[in-house]
Amino acid sequence: MSQSLRRPPHLRLRSFRHIFTVCPEMLALFQVFKRVAASHCTVIIGGETGTGKELVAQALHAESPRHRAPFLEVNCATFSPTLLESELFGHQRGAFTGAVHSRKGLFELADDGTLFLDEVAEIPLDLQGKLLRVMQEKSFIPVGARDKVKVDVRVISATNKDIRREVAEGRFREDLSYRLRVVPLYLPPLRKRQGDVEALFWHFVAETNLQGPRQIESITSSAMEAIRGYSWPGNVRELRSAVEYAYVVGEGPNIGLIHLPPEVRGEQPLGTPPRSLADAERARILGALSRHNGRKAAAAGELRISRSTLWRKLSLYRVQ
Repeated sequence: MSQSLRRPPHLRLRSFRHIFTVCPEMLALFQVFKRVAASHCTVIIGGETGTGKELVAQALHAESPRHRAPFLEVNCATFSPTLLESELFGHQRGAFTGAVHSRKGLFELADDGTLFLDEVAEIPLDLQGKLLRVMQEKSFIPVGARDKVKVDVRVISATNKDIRREVAEGRFREDLSYRLRVVPLYLPPLRKRQGDVEALFWHFVAETNLQGPRQIESITSSAMEAIRGYSWPGNVRELRSAVEYAYVVGEGPNIGLIHLPPEVRGEQPLGTPPRSLADAERARILGALSRHNGRKAAAAGELRISRSTLWRKLSLYRVQ
């Protein structure tokens, strides 16, 4: 039977606002965040999906001299070009079909504060010029209007794309890229954050325990090994979701391998081919172990291999 593990008593997460870590690289970034927050310069935050770019933007605003003014955000990928221009700069009544009322844009509403442009690389080229002008001149003209509106807004943007590559391939203006990345920050993926997978797992368990009557106190060693060995392509966001999944589908104080999402325990979602033969074999082994609650003899019987072969493969794939 798989051994149960409890939260390590020495585990001490450090935080910057709502960003938590034990990773030395992230702790060093926290010091950079504090210095950057104190300035008024533009910042671009890079990193994979789910690494916490929005949390960093919120933290930079909260720690800045602008913290009493608004923090507004927009995902630039969710609007058509016309609607995005209206969302950012506002419009006058009758400026386009459906504009039955005049409306202030986010730049005007965020005056003296911070505007966070998520997925900034998705802004169309023709609209990038207007964004560049407002950052240079601190003024803009709403859609359908004649008079300029003056604003003082700090722009923080984020992207999971390589802006230099977007510039080289003609999809992003070089002059705007210089304006946006006065200070570029990069958030490392969770798989490269030393110690954070296990530390954040226990942090999210503690948070999830507050939601209802179930109290998770431990996790089997095979389940923890699956968590440690998974690549977490969705990063911190995916890890939080995995803990919530385990909380909902399981019962009692313990998380077992079978309570983790299929992809975390090594099973491919339906319709998704395995990445390699090794991945497929590891998935079959983890699946058999989960179905037999970690009993290796029973798993070996299902897989039709000897126990010694199973032990060798467990060592090869770092499964306990």
